[in-house]
Amino acid sequence: MTSNAPRSRSIRKHPGVAGVALAATAALLAGCGSSDDASDPLKEDKGSGSGDTVVVGSNNFAESILLADIYGEALKAKGIKVSYKPNIGSRETTYGLLKNGSITVLPEYNGSLLAYLDPKAEQKSADAVNAAVKTKLDSTLTLLESSPAEDKDSVSINAATAKKYSLTAESTLADLKDAAPELVIGGSPEFQTRQQGLLGLKSVYGLEFKSFKALDAGGPLTQAALTKNTVQAADIFTTDPTITKEKFVVLKDPENLFGFANVTPLAYKSGLSQEGVDALNAVSAKLDTVTLLDLDSQVQLDNKDPLDVAKAWLKSAGLS
Repeated sequence: MTSNAPRSRSIRKHPGVAGVALAATAALLAGCGSSDDASDPLKEDKGSGSGDTVVVGSNNFAESILLADIYGEALKAKGIKVSYKPNIGSRETTYGLLKNGSITVLPEYNGSLLAYLDPKAEQKSADAVNAAVKTKLDSTLTLLESSPAEDKDSVSINAATAKKYSLTAESTLADLKDAAPELVIGGSPEFQTRQQGLLGLKSVYGLEFKSFKALDAGGPLTQAALTKNTVQAADIFTTDPTITKEKFVVLKDPENLFGFANVTPLAYKSGLSQEGVDALNAVSAKLDTVTLLDLDSQVQLDNKDPLDVAKAWLKSAGLS
């Protein structure tokens, strides 16, 4: 199946991102921590990703900051010196900083990265996506192993709807076929007219809903409408902490209508040793969507420090 290009992760804002982003920015401005940590994340200090220190960067949303902490602490556990450049900004900025070695490692999403490098590329499988990314990457960069964890669009239903139609976390979109004509589905306005939306839900899964309600792109309007049962199904991102808080049920997408967004480390080749590569690949092997949702929820719902959450998970996974 050919999917439309996934949306850019760099413009994605989770609930709670503002607090994490402001804290990261304040730390930079105040000069907290080491001189590496306090450096300007946008400064193109060529070669800073080479040598003895691995510089771990993150984009400007909460999940990316958490993933960067996981990567950095996994590297530290192997005795590798690490500094952080958090909350940098968009992919357009971070990709350039990776290419010149200003940062060494960045959490990426494979399908979104491919869409950035080649907007017309087809995405038929996670392996095919990664193979395509590797042909498009700058020669200074390398894509490491992808994790099973994905943060992407999904059709989720609220708890009442799940109970009414006996649907669980093991149910697929195809299992919604009989119920769909009785349900209102919500999402961004473009969700109504794109293949990765109502068109694909009909052509791929045979789903025809009672009606569509235009809301936002998986944001607070959509979350509130699903919580209040204004809509019974909605486009919600698979690691959105609202899923945990409101007990939404994410329906599986075996046909990969919504493409691929596997969390994957992207690295500056000459700045990362084989030991570092192995450490990050070990993280990918242990990180799945359920785990990432739980970790995101700890940060964004329980207001835990992402660094503390990262350290605790690495310890529990035997990676530190």
